[in-house]
Amino acid sequence: MANVQVVIVGRPNVGKSSIFNWLAGRRLAIVDDMAGVTRDRMTAEVEHEGRHFDLVDTGGIGIHDIDDLTHEIEEQIEYALATADLVMFVVDVRTGMVPLDQEVAQRLRSLRKPVLLVANKADHENLDSQGGEFYRLGAGEVLRVSTLQNRNRTTLLDAIVQKLPETVAAAESEPLMKLAIVGRRNVGKSTFINTLVNSPRLIVSTVPGTTRDSVDVKFELDGQPFIAIDTPGVRKRKSIRRDIEFYGLHRAQRSIRRADVVLMFFDAKEPISTVDKQLVHYIEENHKPCVFVVNKWDLLAEEHATGEWADYVGETFPTLNYVPIAFITAQTGKNVKKLINHAQMLFKQSLLRLGTGEMNRLLKRALELHPPPQYHHRRPKVYYATQTAVQPPTIVLMCNEPKAFTPSYRRYLLAAVRDNVEFAEVPIRIFFDKRQSEPKREKTDARPE
Repeated sequence: MANVQVVIVGRPNVGKSSIFNWLAGRRLAIVDDMAGVTRDRMTAEVEHEGRHFDLVDTGGIGIHDIDDLTHEIEEQIEYALATADLVMFVVDVRTGMVPLDQEVAQRLRSLRKPVLLVANKADHENLDSQGGEFYRLGAGEVLRVSTLQNRNRTTLLDAIVQKLPETVAAAESEPLMKLAIVGRRNVGKSTFINTLVNSPRLIVSTVPGTTRDSVDVKFELDGQPFIAIDTPGVRKRKSIRRDIEFYGLHRAQRSIRRADVVLMFFDAKEPISTVDKQLVHYIEENHKPCVFVVNKWDLLAEEHATGEWADYVGETFPTLNYVPIAFITAQTGKNVKKLINHAQMLFKQSLLRLGTGEMNRLLKRALELHPPPQYHHRRPKVYYATQTAVQPPTIVLMCNEPKAFTPSYRRYLLAAVRDNVEFAEVPIRIFFDKRQSEPKREKTDARPE
């Protein structure tokens, strides 16, 4: 069962995203002085005193979006309020009550849902008296907090738990797989996630840069829970002019690092760009299982065969020839389920282990078939190999001289391993370690008893 929903609302720039990060204990939402940074709903699971709930951040009520997405942002707020079990109404102690606060209060009264009124930016006790005027909003007790000074966090969490419905669903089981969906702008990432959850969970627009945060979206497929991480569209570094875009780039990179599998999206109608190459390089650097996803294939299927695009991707990323390629149409859902199933298979591959005996037999065959070149007039030796880790599968070869194995020979051994294991479609790391010689035993006349 889903957790209860605690939805944070308020006018722009009262510190909703700061409170969201503060209570979640992680920097998830972008916090910036510019109004209207948050657009999509952000969700984080929070636990306090044994009670679990989903904390939901929303855009500012009454914002006029610079990209003309006001209507879409409002729809996200409306959906969040419709599913809320508790509403956290945030106001700003320093600026005091403004007409827009009264409009928000009027809107919440019509919902007939429990409301917790939180006066943010009360950085010290001298500002507490200024929070008194918010009683006029008719939302009950005013709870003064400060995210900047870490003031009254536990008090706020206690108040939330007290107002939660009596029947609280148990915490959800840990999702089987975290999927990061990455790619440049307008490649169809948010459309893909909306198709997965079968609802307008994220704002979809032709405006470049619509998604600003990395948004975690829970969904189920065949009864199994997953998390899809939507990421901001990435631009060339030299084109990043605003702090929001800078944050977006780092959010995308962090999403890649914490994902189990990465879906790297390409636009079927567009050539592979520098930004695409930068993202793929970052995925490769972090040894993440990946699927190259060619989206909007319905616009190109009649003109080109999938083999042409596959060859194009292979030529562009020759060191990643093990990465599978999927051709989908996110808008209609074509091949989307197949893609998730394949991603799940990659996740399982990344967790596999190969027995030491089987690993050594495999490497022995490879070494006999193609011995390593001589190094300083001697042929280097591999004594044995073992798999030491998963995610990604990591293999250590104990040898007499690691430097003797050239990069080309290391690639040969990696290919030999990949051709004979069940985790052939995920990154594999191979390390060469020098076996320490055992100390010579001193001669002695003592005889064993």
